[in-house]
Amino acid sequence: MSKKNNTAGILAGLLAGAAAGVVLGMLYAPEEGKETRKKIKNKANDLKDQAKNKYGEVSEKVKDQYSNISSTFKETASNVAHTVKDGYDKYKDQIVSKTTDVVKDVEAELNDLK
Repeated sequence: MSKKNNTAGILAGLLAGAAAGVVLGMLYAPEEGKETRKKIKNKANDLKDQAKNKYGEVSEKVKDQYSNISSTFKETASNVAHTVKDGYDKYKDQIVSKTTDVVKDVEAELNDLK
C-alpha cells in the first residue's frame, strides 16, 4: 500500500513541479498578459489531461495487481483447506482404525475374563 502512496506522491509532485515551471516561464516571457493567460490555461488543461491519463493507468495497474493478489490468495486458501481436509481424513481414518483395534482387544480381554 505504501508503494502505491509513494508512486502517487511522486506523480503529484512531478505534475505540480511541471505546472509551476510552465506558469513561471510564461509569466516571465515577454508577451501580452492576455496571450500569457491563454497559454497558461492551455498548459493547465494539457497537464490536467495528462494527470487524468496517468491516474487511469495507475488505477488499472492497481486493479490488475489487486485481482492477481486476490486470485492468488483464493488459490492458496483453497490449497490450505484441501491440505487440512486431507490431513483430517487421513488421521481420522487412522484413529478409527486404532480405536477399532483397541475395542477388539478390550472385548477379547473381557471374553477371556468370563
